[in-house]
Amino acid sequence: MRAAPILVIGRSGQLATALARSGRPDLRCLGRPELDFDRPETLVAAFAATSPALVVNAAAWTAVDAAESDPEGAARANRDGPALLARLCAERGIPLIHVSTDYVFDGRKGAPYVETDPICPRTVYGRSKADGETAILAAHDRAIILRTAWVYSPYGRNFVRTMLDAGAKNPVLRVVGDQHGNPTSADDLANAILAIVDRIGRDGWRAAHGGLFHAAGSGETTWHGLAVATLQEAAKAGRPMPEILAITTADWPTPAARPRDSRLDCTRLHDVFGILLPHWRDGVARAVARSIAPGAA
Repeated sequence: MRAAPILVIGRSGQLATALARSGRPDLRCLGRPELDFDRPETLVAAFAATSPALVVNAAAWTAVDAAESDPEGAARANRDGPALLARLCAERGIPLIHVSTDYVFDGRKGAPYVETDPICPRTVYGRSKADGETAILAAHDRAIILRTAWVYSPYGRNFVRTMLDAGAKNPVLRVVGDQHGNPTSADDLANAILAIVDRIGRDGWRAAHGGLFHAAGSGETTWHGLAVATLQEAAKAGRPMPEILAITTADWPTPAARPRDSRLDCTRLHDVFGILLPHWRDGVARAVARSIAPGAA
C-alpha cells in the first residue's frame, strides 16, 4: 500500500523549488493554477485528492513593497489561505509546517529575537504574516511555524541573483549597510523542513514540536555584507568584482519600511529538533556556484 504523501503548497517559489529538487518520492507539490489561495475550494479539493500525511506551506505573498498597495491580496495569501490550511489539517489530525518571516518584528530590540518576543510588524506584509501565525495557531495545535529571513537560492528572484546580475553590468554598486539579519539558503531551509518531517515520522508528533520556531542561516550580516560575499564568490570564478558602497536605509527609500535589525535566535529549533542551519556564507558559496555554472538558468 502506498504511503500517504507530504503535500507541499507552492510550486514555483524558492522554497517549493528547493523542496522539489530534494528528489523525495513522498513529496507532492501543488501550486497555481490548480491550487490557489484566492480560490479556497481548490485547497479543499487538493486535500480530498491527496489525503496527505503532513502539509508544508511553502506558498506566500512575498512582494513586500507591492503589499503596501494591495493589503487584501496579501491577507488572502498570508492569512486566509494558511488559516484554511490549518483548519483542514486539524480536521484530519495531521501536522502543518508553515513558513513565516522576520518581518513580524519591528527591528528595534537591538539583539536577536526569540520566539517569545512580542511581535510588532511595521509593514502590510509583516502584518499579514503575523495575522497568519495567529490564525494558524488558533486553528491547529499540531502546527509548526518556522520564521525565516533573507531567503536566497540559485533559482527565482532573490537578492543574491540580483547582485550577480548587477555586478556583471555595473562597476559600482550601492547597497544598504545598516539593516542586519540572517541570510538563509532556500536549500538549507528545505533540508531543515525535511529533517523535521523525518523526525515526526520517526518519533511521532509531540506537544513540544508545536508552535513557533526560528529557522534562519547561522551567522549574521547586512545587505551590504551579503552583496560583498556574493560578488567575492563570483570573482573567484572570474567574474568582475565591482566596488560596493555601503549606504543607509534613508539613501534607498522603499514603500515598505524594512526592520533595521531582525536577527533571529534559532536556539529552540536546535533544542527541540537538533537542527542548526549552515552558515549563510556556505550557502552563498553554493548558490553562486550553481547560478554562474555553464548552462545555469
